[in-house]
Amino acid sequence: MASCNCRRRSAVPGPSCVADAIADPADALRAAAAGLPGVVRVEIAFGEVVAHAARDALPELLRTLRDDPRFAFEQLMELCGVDWPDRPERFDVVYCLLSVSRNQRLRVIVTTDAATPVPSVHAVYPSATWWEREAWDLFGIVFSGQPDLRRILTDYGFEGHPLRKDFPLTGYVELRWDEERKQVVYEPVNLTQDWRSFDFESPWEAMTTLPGDEKAHEARKAQR
Repeated sequence: MASCNCRRRSAVPGPSCVADAIADPADALRAAAAGLPGVVRVEIAFGEVVAHAARDALPELLRTLRDDPRFAFEQLMELCGVDWPDRPERFDVVYCLLSVSRNQRLRVIVTTDAATPVPSVHAVYPSATWWEREAWDLFGIVFSGQPDLRRILTDYGFEGHPLRKDFPLTGYVELRWDEERKQVVYEPVNLTQDWRSFDFESPWEAMTTLPGDEKAHEARKAQR
């Protein structure tokens, strides 16, 4: 404790001593992750460490991040897709990892296109099956080695992937229950106009009468 600059000399170091003794956890994690095989680059974005990795090295990389005591990322909290249509490899696949024992988080990102599969990591994190099914359903991202790559959010028989930016906003067909057939049927989209009234006004302009406006209406009548 001879080098301690705390005002009170005690057996417990002060906050400044602790800050000097312990390095920034994010910087330490970034330095450790940068040396792993398959990691292309590491950065800190929005206060979290982000590792950009090679697609083919993904399963072994996540296994190391789970089993190596320097990282101990026991949980895969989320897997999601991000669509960048102007890029040759338009999709980012983002893996959000959590280490409960070390109280730290890490995001791993790999890229792919609409046809190149990403290796499944369900053998490393069993919960990945749900997330991979969702990414396939909504973005059309293919995961090789995934034994249960089925749709999970859209209806059976659905064609296309809703979160791709090339998907039509109104769709091609609509789904309804047919009482005569006693089953769900698909039919071409039918937008009935008979019972619609379009005033082409904003919601505020269309509201001509509000509670408490009686005096205002009387004043308008008097002016006329």
